[in-house]
Amino acid sequence: MSLTFWKPGTAAPGSTLDRASQLEESIGVQIPPTHGRGQLPILKYRDNLLYCVEKFGVVIVIGQTGCGKTTQLPQFLLQAGWADDGHTIACTQPRRIAATSVASRVSDELGTKLGEEVGYSIRFEDVSSKEKTRILYMTDGMLFRETLVDPLLSRYSVVMIDEAHERSVYTDLLLGILRKIRKKRPSLRLIVSSATLDATKFLDYFSQDSEGDATIVSLEGRMYPVEVTYLQEPTPDYVRKAAETAWNINLQSLQQGPGDILVFLTGREEIDRCVQELSEMIPSLPARATRIVLLPLHAGLSTEEQLHVFQPAERGTRKVVISTNIAEASVTIEGIKFVVDCGCVKIRVFNPTTLLASLATVPTSVASATQRAGRAGRTSPGICYRLYTSSVFKVLPATTSPEITRTDMTTPILQLKSLGIDDLMKFDWVSAPPAETVLRALEGLYAAGMIDDSGRLTPVGEQVAECPVEVGIARMLFSSKEFKCGEEILTIAAMTAVQDIFVIPEGAAGALAELERRKFTAEEGDHFTLLNAYNAFTRYGRSSSWCKSHALSFRAMSRAVSIRSQLKKYMQRFNLPLESCEGDSKRLTKCLVSGYWRNGARWTADGTYRSVRGNMILHVHPTSVLFTRKPRSGWVIFHEVEETKKAH
Repeated sequence: MSLTFWKPGTAAPGSTLDRASQLEESIGVQIPPTHGRGQLPILKYRDNLLYCVEKFGVVIVIGQTGCGKTTQLPQFLLQAGWADDGHTIACTQPRRIAATSVASRVSDELGTKLGEEVGYSIRFEDVSSKEKTRILYMTDGMLFRETLVDPLLSRYSVVMIDEAHERSVYTDLLLGILRKIRKKRPSLRLIVSSATLDATKFLDYFSQDSEGDATIVSLEGRMYPVEVTYLQEPTPDYVRKAAETAWNINLQSLQQGPGDILVFLTGREEIDRCVQELSEMIPSLPARATRIVLLPLHAGLSTEEQLHVFQPAERGTRKVVISTNIAEASVTIEGIKFVVDCGCVKIRVFNPTTLLASLATVPTSVASATQRAGRAGRTSPGICYRLYTSSVFKVLPATTSPEITRTDMTTPILQLKSLGIDDLMKFDWVSAPPAETVLRALEGLYAAGMIDDSGRLTPVGEQVAECPVEVGIARMLFSSKEFKCGEEILTIAAMTAVQDIFVIPEGAAGALAELERRKFTAEEGDHFTLLNAYNAFTRYGRSSSWCKSHALSFRAMSRAVSIRSQLKKYMQRFNLPLESCEGDSKRLTKCLVSGYWRNGARWTADGTYRSVRGNMILHVHPTSVLFTRKPRSGWVIFHEVEETKKAH
């Protein structure tokens, strides 16, 4: 592998110092060893932070990931009495793994049982107590949903919006809602944790109401120096190059020294392929080389599986964590010394013209690349291997566009209307969504009978807004009353909320697993196949051994059971009958179409499909049961579109 090394902040061979390399200087600030992650930097600022929270309504905290603000600041607030009188301190995270892992760490630091004084709340999983919990970590979507029940968030004294620079759609919506809440409830304190580039934007945003009510507190970046390397020539396959790079780092362990490896890839399929490639190399590892432990990290894993990456490596071994951008900012993994950055990220992009959302792989931003490199300098000097050329880095965008500017707004707008925000033009957007996206969302809600001619919520719209699923799935649940298939639709809704139901490994074992999967296959398509798998799982005792012998993920199936039981409570609350269609596939199909009414496509003679909206050419994904089959009716509905080399 051909790599060129140079230190951050110095000129690259054949180049001049520019904006990008100057930005990287923030990575190379030398400090003495710390005792416990993050505590030294933030302890220095404790009194100043608490003073600012007392004096200002909004405090914007700038601090590098890993400085301790997420774990320590809520504890400072607890000690200072902000959780007295039955109040709770909330800390939101863009991702569920961050909410669960940080809550676990803070409960350990306080010496309490998780779910009591410190708890977490994520979709379909609540480990907290309304009576005992004083610090609550939660996803931003969960706190937003809580405003539907308690519009003034009266149980909270302080709300901390962590990693706000990631600009998830619910982070942006929360900031707008919290700004409105503070006008009615000025005693509520808001802390916004942000990267430097966005801090002034947030300050300006909150200063519009009352100048002098918001302030910025900067926590100095305290990291060990990180060397950054680039490829001299572009690679045609960065997944394979990532595996080779991680392998070579470990082989050079005598020169490189101890330390774990963190590899950034874009999604589950790439992570699995990288794990597979490294697994095939392990038998050839020299006897004197350090043993490696492969640990995938992505949103499809259970909470327990995700927490494995935080366990220290056993003596004589080196962890290789292969992750999506989850590990970029939301969490800090101890012991990482080497980072391998593929230079890409997978984002969801919504096309308001075709009404299709697709997962697209795009180049990362300068801000993200800098964050990724910084992961290598938490506990010792480190090295970041960028699997792209220095010239590519110079043309990367400064930041990734906010999610709200590239997402389907149907569900968020329904929820805003449920909060009584009918005039969307007057809502205090941090970044406003495109007008066409808002218009298409309103059209879709009107067509679905969830808003009336004046744009106000209908009774069914009010109920759908409360369901913790997207609008299309919720509409299916409500339509099940008409088509008399509540039992089956409830199961399908739960199964579509879970990823990777089937476990199909590579090689001969994969061929056997594929034969097992075919036992559940329904010619009607994937939704019916998921229904068959769930029914079989519950019929045969819900055991892990049964799942293993039938190519099913016990973890995924168990989660589906849990989600189904929670969705069932909503159906009972809204008096939706839980009756079976008794094998009538036509009734069930009609109900599915009522939810996926915008996601229709027709089969064409060349084997591809044309979407109803936009006439896009689509291909069936290889994992679908319809991959090699023609649908009997010539029509299909689909759950989502993923953009690869083809659109699936």
